[in-house]
Amino acid sequence: MDEIWQETIDWCPNEQQRSQLQLLYLAVITANQKLNLTRITEPAEFWEKHLWDSVRGIGTLINDSTALKVIDIGTGAGFPGLPLAIARSDWQLTLVDSTAKKIGFIESVAPELSLTNTHALVSRIEEVGQEKSHRHQYDLALIRAVASANICAEYALPLVKVGGNAILYRGNWTDEEAESLTLAVAKLGGEITKIDRFTTPISNSIRHCIWIHKTANTHPYYPRGVGIPTLKPI
Repeated sequence: MDEIWQETIDWCPNEQQRSQLQLLYLAVITANQKLNLTRITEPAEFWEKHLWDSVRGIGTLINDSTALKVIDIGTGAGFPGLPLAIARSDWQLTLVDSTAKKIGFIESVAPELSLTNTHALVSRIEEVGQEKSHRHQYDLALIRAVASANICAEYALPLVKVGGNAILYRGNWTDEEAESLTLAVAKLGGEITKIDRFTTPISNSIRHCIWIHKTANTHPYYPRGVGIPTLKPI
């Protein structure tokens, strides 16, 4: 996949990173028999939808020289956090999920991958967003399509420091969603700066990554209590 990496992202894993990504795949497939981590197990599909998608989602940041403090919200089996920890060993990544078994998998696999730049946390993100040690502490928040965009924004933006960014990994994207999200992020201290539309290299699926720039500290009211963002989106 080296040529595809280079052509689509202008980045390619080195020999060590390639070995780590392969070990990650094998670890997920092995653990999946007991933990039901992912329905995507075929090698090419796993590469495209988990590994390539994770790295492509951050755009040009993959080649930026700045070391970032990053939080991956609703990481599941570790995506996009683990591939990015492999790709950027100078970044510090916190991977959060409310399912203890998934975080247990991440904690067990990180040493196998020789990763020292990850921290896994079992918690509800609404609670994390109100904790002083996490609130307004991150340069970058990443969240895949775990909920509607408005809900994802409420989860992510309270964690981002002013001047940082949140990236929402999405599939399809509509003008109606963009309009609704614009109103929501204004309440959260952010603004949409980029809608990055791209096509995956194997299945030719359309993907979007929504970039939200943090312009002001989020009001203490957000994020609201556990479950409220889902019941009553902004």
